[in-house]
Amino acid sequence: MGTSAEDEQGASPREEEWPEVEKAEKLARGAALKWASGVFYRPENLEGLGHYRSRETQRNSSIQSRLKSTVQSYLEGDLQQMRALMAEHVQLASVVQVLPQLFSVHEVFSHTLQLLRGQHLLEAHAEIMMLEHLRDDILSQLHLRGLSSAQATVLAYFGGLQELNESLAKQLWGIVASSLQLVREDPVLFVTAVRIIEREEKIDDMLLLDATFLPPGRPKGWRQKFYHVLQETITGSRFHTPRVDAEGPGLSRHLEALQRDIVSELRVVKDLMVQCVPAHYNILSLCAATYHQALAGHLQDLLREDLDKQALFHLLKWVLHVYHSSEMMGHPDLLPEVDVSSLGPLISPELVDQTERRYVVKLKASVLEWMQRTLKTEFEEWFWEKEPETDHQGFFQSDLPVHVIEMLNSNIEVTSSITDSLQQKVYNMALEELEAFLGRLREALVQRGKEHQQDRTIPKHYVHYLLAMLNNVLALSSSVPTLHPNSSCREVPASLRAALDRTQKKACQLLLEELLLDLQPLCVELASRKWLSGAQLVNTMCEVIDKYAKDFSRVKKPLFKVPSLQGFSRASSDQLLVSRAKK
Repeated sequence: MGTSAEDEQGASPREEEWPEVEKAEKLARGAALKWASGVFYRPENLEGLGHYRSRETQRNSSIQSRLKSTVQSYLEGDLQQMRALMAEHVQLASVVQVLPQLFSVHEVFSHTLQLLRGQHLLEAHAEIMMLEHLRDDILSQLHLRGLSSAQATVLAYFGGLQELNESLAKQLWGIVASSLQLVREDPVLFVTAVRIIEREEKIDDMLLLDATFLPPGRPKGWRQKFYHVLQETITGSRFHTPRVDAEGPGLSRHLEALQRDIVSELRVVKDLMVQCVPAHYNILSLCAATYHQALAGHLQDLLREDLDKQALFHLLKWVLHVYHSSEMMGHPDLLPEVDVSSLGPLISPELVDQTERRYVVKLKASVLEWMQRTLKTEFEEWFWEKEPETDHQGFFQSDLPVHVIEMLNSNIEVTSSITDSLQQKVYNMALEELEAFLGRLREALVQRGKEHQQDRTIPKHYVHYLLAMLNNVLALSSSVPTLHPNSSCREVPASLRAALDRTQKKACQLLLEELLLDLQPLCVELASRKWLSGAQLVNTMCEVIDKYAKDFSRVKKPLFKVPSLQGFSRASSDQLLVSRAKK
C-alpha cells in the first residue's frame, strides 16, 4: 500500500517532529496484522476473539503502567533540583516579605516603651504580640527544619522583647495590687489589665494545643499570676502588720478594725470588681476564701503571743460568734454570694479547746489574786474598833460571801456567750478555787487565834468576828449550788462540802477555846475555900457563860443547834458546875 500525497500533507506536527514514533507505529501495526491473520485464519478461531481481546487489553494496561512509572521516575530524578530550588524560592519570598518588619523591630521596641510609659497598655500589648508572633514564626520555621543553632541569633535580635514584657507585667501587677481602690475611683485601667491578661491566656491555650513547638517564655500563666498578686495584696494589706498588742483592749480594737475593713472590701468586690472581670474568675469567692485563709493564719500567729485573759476572751468570742454573724461574713450586703461556711472553721476545734484552757489558766491566776486581796481585807477589818456588821435579824456577817459568790458567778455567766465547754471549765475552776480559798481561810483563822492568845485584847471584837465568819461560811454553803450553769444540777462536790465543814468546825473550835480560856481561871478555884465561902465565884462563872451564850445566839441555824452553842442559862450552868464538883 502506498502513501498518497494527501496523507503526506495531512501528517501531524508531532509526526514531523518525532519520525521515530511514526516508524515504530508502522512496525507495530504490521506485526499486529501478521499475528492476527495467522491466528484467525480459520473461521472456528473467531470464537476466541473476546478472550484474546481481554488478554491483550490487560497486557496493554500493564505496559502503559510500566511506561508511566518509568517516565515518572525519570522526571522526578530530573526535577529534584528544581523542587529544592522552588522551596528555597518560597523561603526567600517569605523572608523578603517580612524584611520590612524585621528591619523595623528595634524601632517598634522604642515605640512600645513609649506607649508603656504613657500607660497606653492595650496599644503597647498589641505591639508586643506582633513582635512575639514574628519572632515565634521564625523560630518555628527553624525548629521544623532542624536549624536550632540559628535560634540563638533570632533570640538575641529580639532580646528587647523580654524588657517589654517585664515592663508591661510590672504595670499590670501594680494595677492588680491597687484594684480595690481603682474599681472605686476609675475602673478603666483595671479592666484594661484584665483584657490583656485574657489575651495572653488565649495565646497560651492555643500554643499548648500545638505540641510541636512552644516559644520561649510560654506559657506565661498571667491569670494565675493575677490571682496570686490579688491574694498577696489582700494578705499583706491587712495581716502583715506590726506586733499586735497582747492586752485585751488592744486586741479588741485590732479585731474590730479587721471586721470593719474586711466587710467594706468584700462589698467593693461584690458591687464593683465582679463587673470588671469575666464570670469564670469567681472573683468574689476567691477574695472571700483569701480573707478566710489569711485570717486563719493571722489568728494562729496571734495565739502564739502571750495574750492576757481578756484578749483570749475577745478572740474566742470573735472567732466563734462575731465572724459568722450578720455583723461580718453573714452581713446582708454580702449574702447570698459570700458563704464561708464551706471553708471550715477559722481555728480548729483542738485549738479552740487549747485556747479555752489558756483562758481558764489566766482567769484562775486572776481569781487567786483577787481572793487573796479579799481575804487580806477581811482580816484587816478584825482590828477595827467596831463590831462586825449585822443583818436585819441581828446576825453578825460581812460582805465576804457576797463578793466571792458574785465574782465567781460573773466569770461563769460571761463565758456562756462563748461555748458550753468553756463555761463548764470555768465552773470547775471556780469550785477548785473556792475550795482552796477555804483552806487559806482556815489557815488565817488559826494564825489569828494564835496571835489573839498572845494578847487577848487584840483584836477587840475577836469573838464577834469569829461568829461573823461562821455565818459567812453558812452563806457560802447555801450559795455554792447557784454557781452551776445548769439549774437542774445543783450538787456540790464532796471535797468542797468537806472544806466548808472543816472551816465551820475550825471557827467553832476557836470560839470554844476562847470560852474555855475565860472559864479556866474560875475552874481552878472550884472545890477551894473561896468557892465554899460564897457564891461569887459561881456567879462570875455564870456571867461569863451568859455572855458567851448571848454572843452565840448571833449565829444562824443550823450551827446554833450545837448544844455547846445553844443559849446557856444560869440554871444550866449551875448544873454543869455541880456535876464537875461531884467528879
